[in-house]
Amino acid sequence: METTLDMPVIDDQRAFNLQRWKEVCVDPSLNLIEGRVETDRFGYIIMTPPPGFSHGNFQSQICFKLSTLLPNGKTITECPISTSEGVRGADVIWISSERVKTAVEANVLVEAPEICVEVLSPGNTRQEIAEKKRLYFEGGADEVWICDLKGALHFFVKGEAEEERSTSAICPEFPLTLES
Repeated sequence: METTLDMPVIDDQRAFNLQRWKEVCVDPSLNLIEGRVETDRFGYIIMTPPPGFSHGNFQSQICFKLSTLLPNGKTITECPISTSEGVRGADVIWISSERVKTAVEANVLVEAPEICVEVLSPGNTRQEIAEKKRLYFEGGADEVWICDLKGALHFFVKGEAEEERSTSAICPEFPLTLES
């Protein structure tokens, strides 16, 4: 019988994340479950219920506006990103055409996109969002946006992670508030 001390050590988090994510994506029992699936740094599955109407509404608006304002890249919803703490799903991302050439591996981003957006749900905690923000910046994101429950956007820039900016540096014409 193996003990915890006999368990393998994860030397390469990126390779581990990609292998585990591949297993998660082909698991037929997980494909039957509605909701978001992410993994933690040990490969354990983290599940959250599907988002509500307002969450989807804000997510759609952000995606459309980013695609319109930044046409030289891709805007994607529910995008898996390999991080030092497992695979996390950003609600919306914008990735430049240049970065997409090197960042995608096995259908997962192994480098965070330039912009990662989290749309808050009533169940989110400050700690959870702060951790995601940290992981996205650590993974290479230039900006992390938080859309609050009322549709107001909060912009954070790499190197200034704790300091909110009044606009995005990458997309300064992005609206500060979305329609409910």
